[in-house]
Amino acid sequence: MKTTAVRLYGVNDLRMESFELPPIKEDEILVKVISDSICMSSYKAAIQGSKHKRVPDDIATNPIIIGHEFCGEIVEVGSKWQDQFKPGDKFGIQPALNYKGSMATPGYAYPYLGGAATYAIMAPEVMEMNCLLPYRAESYFYGSLAEPLSCIVGTFHAQYHTRYGVYEHDMGIREGGTMAILAGAGPMGLGAIDYAIHCDRKPGLLVITDIDQDRLDRAQSIYTVEEAAQHGVKLIYMNTSGDDPIGDLRKLTGDVGYDDVLVFAPVPAVIEQGDKILAHDGCLNFFAGPTNPNLSALFNFYNVHYASTHIVGTSGGNTQDMLESLEMIAQGKLNPAGMLTHIGGLDATAEATLNLPKIPGGKKLIYTNISLPLTAIDDFEKLGETDPLFKELARLCGANNGLWCQEAEQYLLANAKPIEA
Repeated sequence: MKTTAVRLYGVNDLRMESFELPPIKEDEILVKVISDSICMSSYKAAIQGSKHKRVPDDIATNPIIIGHEFCGEIVEVGSKWQDQFKPGDKFGIQPALNYKGSMATPGYAYPYLGGAATYAIMAPEVMEMNCLLPYRAESYFYGSLAEPLSCIVGTFHAQYHTRYGVYEHDMGIREGGTMAILAGAGPMGLGAIDYAIHCDRKPGLLVITDIDQDRLDRAQSIYTVEEAAQHGVKLIYMNTSGDDPIGDLRKLTGDVGYDDVLVFAPVPAVIEQGDKILAHDGCLNFFAGPTNPNLSALFNFYNVHYASTHIVGTSGGNTQDMLESLEMIAQGKLNPAGMLTHIGGLDATAEATLNLPKIPGGKKLIYTNISLPLTAIDDFEKLGETDPLFKELARLCGANNGLWCQEAEQYLLANAKPIEA
């Protein structure tokens, strides 16, 4: 079986190329990848090469396929797994295998397994760790977004609170409490808003901050104050570029502070802002993954001692978080389409990955079996003046509040130029 994939050979060295996959073994599964969203973690792997803790040392001679937020269909099943999986099944994947303490992860460490490919081979440890997951929704792009959503789910579950004199942690956000998501109008912040409104353990007050009013306006148009209220959540969007953002934030709680604060930007000033708005027993979660290994910020340890404030950090979600994401998507409880701002084909992957921090907007979604430049959904209408493909995509997304949708995906897959092997 021939595949076309984007492989990492070294620092900033990504190449799209076609090559033969070996026949699968009895404990492997061959899959067709349909969609893969680009993660900032893939950018970090690409610019660090073998210095990245998940990337092997020998990629110059044994390159790896990048991409770990992917979804597709099973093509062929080795004999060991034929009682659990069958050809034609749709799948999602939890890439954080944690297999026997190894850091090896799909999208970072495997020569034949990654999302930026037309076809890939699931290594046996994926199935052994129950990380090849059934996927029941119609749209493939939701499956690609389930992995980043699982990181958000894990963040909510990792929060904890305490009771005086009781040395047990009450896990999860404070139900009915106060929550602030700082720098929360980006793609991952949008996912967090969606989950906070629709999960089974909701805050009573949810405040979303950013210093970019356009991003706040877009977030509010997707996840409205009215919809949140229908689910019992008072939702407030706040631009914190003013003179006294800390005072303004605390005022919304009667100067009590917030039970749960999630920090979505690796910026010392934002971290310190989060510390200053914590309530008694408030839990701050540093969600944003930094590239600076020496990132530091001031934290008030007087409050740690006397007000029981505390901090946690999460990186990724576990398999249960992924299953919860997939199930909520399949049930229609979550709609992560708001996280997406760009669509492209496999031939756009390398350039988009290497330039990810420079490309504005939210998540970039790749359809691995088509050829298409990375294109902002907001640009569809203009491009549609001369290109009938984009004209129809603009119409379909326009009928869905400007968001990517199942109808647009189906039209694109049926009409876009196939990737050449």
